[in-house]
Amino acid sequence: MAEEKNDLKRPLLSNEPRIVTIHKSESGFGFNVRGQVSEGGQLKSINGELYAPLQHVSAVLEGGAADRAGILRGDRILEVNGTSVEGATHKAVVDLIKDGGDSLTLTVISVPNYRDQEKTDNSEESSSYSNYDYSDRKPLPITIPDYQYIAEGGEKFVVYRVYMSGNLLASHRYSKFADLHNRLKREFVDFVFPKFPGKWPFSLSEQQLDSRRRALEHYIEKVTTVRVIAESEGVREFLSTDLSAQDDDNEEPEGDGSVELRIAVPGRDEVVSIAQSDTTDVIYPILAKKLKLKKEVSGFFALFHRNKEFLRKLDPDEFPYNLHLQSKSSSACIVLRKWLFSPRRELFLNHDEIAMSLLYWQAVEDLRAKRIKPGENQEDLKTHEDRENKLQYLKLIRSCEGYGEVSFPHCPCDARKSGHVIPIVSFTLFKLQACKEDGTLEPQAPSFDWDEIKSYESDEEGMSLNFEYEKPGKKMRAVRVCTRYFEYLEQCFQQVLEERERQKKNEENHNGDGVEDDDEDGSGSSDDSSH
Repeated sequence: MAEEKNDLKRPLLSNEPRIVTIHKSESGFGFNVRGQVSEGGQLKSINGELYAPLQHVSAVLEGGAADRAGILRGDRILEVNGTSVEGATHKAVVDLIKDGGDSLTLTVISVPNYRDQEKTDNSEESSSYSNYDYSDRKPLPITIPDYQYIAEGGEKFVVYRVYMSGNLLASHRYSKFADLHNRLKREFVDFVFPKFPGKWPFSLSEQQLDSRRRALEHYIEKVTTVRVIAESEGVREFLSTDLSAQDDDNEEPEGDGSVELRIAVPGRDEVVSIAQSDTTDVIYPILAKKLKLKKEVSGFFALFHRNKEFLRKLDPDEFPYNLHLQSKSSSACIVLRKWLFSPRRELFLNHDEIAMSLLYWQAVEDLRAKRIKPGENQEDLKTHEDRENKLQYLKLIRSCEGYGEVSFPHCPCDARKSGHVIPIVSFTLFKLQACKEDGTLEPQAPSFDWDEIKSYESDEEGMSLNFEYEKPGKKMRAVRVCTRYFEYLEQCFQQVLEERERQKKNEENHNGDGVEDDDEDGSGSSDDSSH
């Protein structure tokens, strides 16, 4: 609407360049710059004169500083504070504007029929043009680890606390996040934003609040990865900090240099040197190299976050060091574990001494943490552990209840009228162990073969994992598992199904002659040679 009004009052101007001085107001200079990302380019005629590609004014804030000074949408920028910017990159022009302080002098030239010219600039022949340079990216260590209730003026509401590198920056209500999202969409109209969590018309439970927290954290992490957005006025105001100090092209970011992160590796702890802003997909290769894990086996392991004894696989773009800073536990909260369900594929790791040793110590630790129930094998397992007979220990414990399973915290499920369920994922089936709302086990434990599960999907708004299953001779039914770890549960579903599909293809290729269960001494051959 502001652009339409700006068009209506557009005056008749000469074809000559003009000099305009803009004094920054509370809303900034009040205009957006658009143009090419790369330097140089083909000369173009503007009002009968040839110019190298020029950045141009793509939007003017009605009543803002630029509007009052006479800048018009479509104006081409020839100089910034006396410096020629013909053929300059978008970043170079923006940097010159920022370096000028509160006063900005532009030499501009207006373009007749600028709407038609704008279409030309956006054509396929001018594909190097873009609103902003979105390719300049670097993750910032921003997290929203928690929320709190605030009472003010007789009203009680929730604020989400925003941290950078473990330091509290700001606390905002959901509506402030929504305002920021809408502001950024207006400013960066051609950027593909991550999904923003929608507003719910009713009071949220603690689980739903935590789901919203994680969704807001994901959103903020994604948008601030793009430098031009992270440095925008809207984000600066929202975070109340100078993000440009977190990055520099010529030196290490201040406060984001080398730090040490302690990671719980099965059997011991390891310390790796990283940058605070390093993500999971950066840190894991550093650890794998330190452990001397071969490339063909490193894909069977991953980094996890330990929180109150539940272990959740970290997403590639999470910031492990921030989780470490937020942890109140004396033990390492970042943990290396196997990311594998298939017993047959696991046998492949018997042939690698380092990988097999990691499996052994993880099994020992899981037994001590009561994630595995030894049953009648308790004494034999203790004997093998005392003798460090790793292969025999693994062969025996693989037959114990709980081995190779991921057991989730109890949660509601619409398959039960009352009480909760404990979702349990294994290579052979998916089980919903019934329990009371306090987690006390009950006898029912319906299970589903993976072939019976016909579809599944996560529901971010409902904070659940939904799946459809069909038992032989029965109609298809749908189940909704409402867990705060619905994303990780979906990842487990996907991993199991991918492993089962790969095993099926291997069996077809080998006419069913794969690795047998009794080949656990490391002497046989595996049906998987790589991951």
